[in-house]
Amino acid sequence: MTTGNDATAGDDGMPRDERGGGAGESAPPPKPRSFWKELPILIVIALVLALLIKTFLVQAFSIPSASMENTLQVGDRVLVDKLTPWFGSKPERGEVVVFHDPDNWLEGEPAPNPNAVQKVLSWIGLMPSANEKDLIKRVIGVGGDTIECKNSGPLLVNGKALNEPYVYPGNTPCSMDDQGGQFKVKVPKGFIWVMGDHRQNSRDSRYNQNDKNHGFVPVNKVVGRAIVKAWPINRWGTLPVPDTFDQPGLNNQQSSSAASLTVAPEGIAVAAVAPVVIWRRRRADRLRSDALSKATSGRR
Repeated sequence: MTTGNDATAGDDGMPRDERGGGAGESAPPPKPRSFWKELPILIVIALVLALLIKTFLVQAFSIPSASMENTLQVGDRVLVDKLTPWFGSKPERGEVVVFHDPDNWLEGEPAPNPNAVQKVLSWIGLMPSANEKDLIKRVIGVGGDTIECKNSGPLLVNGKALNEPYVYPGNTPCSMDDQGGQFKVKVPKGFIWVMGDHRQNSRDSRYNQNDKNHGFVPVNKVVGRAIVKAWPINRWGTLPVPDTFDQPGLNNQQSSSAASLTVAPEGIAVAAVAPVVIWRRRRADRLRSDALSKATSGRR
């Protein structure tokens, strides 16, 4: 005789573990996929990740010319930060940036001829871009800056002379020619002025002042900032902003807006706190008045 709560027997009176098919019996483990069946899935995942990284995070670029020597040499591979511009970051003075050709700056330059494998690897970001019309230069001025070159230099930004140890040995900061090497310009808002570190071997903003942008590069043409020399290994290193761009007085033209941004939150804070302070002061005065009235009436 069994009750309905007896877990050791079934309806026919036989113990469950003797009939088979009970809860304790486990199904045979699934047969694992072979490596060759999983390989295409892994490749697709790797390609998708590489494409996303190239599009939104970091992309590799190859240096094709000597215009940035000795900071960058022909054949160097650099990694370019493409993430921070998505958050509103703008190019700053001293940064080395990659940008799309603003207006046929590369006209007449030999076009690269990558093979099929290089095209695929460049497209997914595993190799430096080989067929995009991009340039790499150093940002000298941003919107609102006045930049001037007289004789052989030094280069002036907002009236401050730059000490430029990154300029190619033997070059002068300014080029003494009538093609654009002698200039004084004011950078419009939304643009930057760029120059190569190899000053006498760089077709940069100076020598493109006849284009539609007068040599200035639109900020929306900037791909990102070059942050690391990744290859060859013996040239690995970061690309920091030189100290000369941090000298006092260089940001005079931007100081008023920066000050307003600094003062504005403080003003808002004062405006927000003032009513509370006034209320607390009035409340304290009222409590003191009530206490004084009670004390006076008690003495009567």
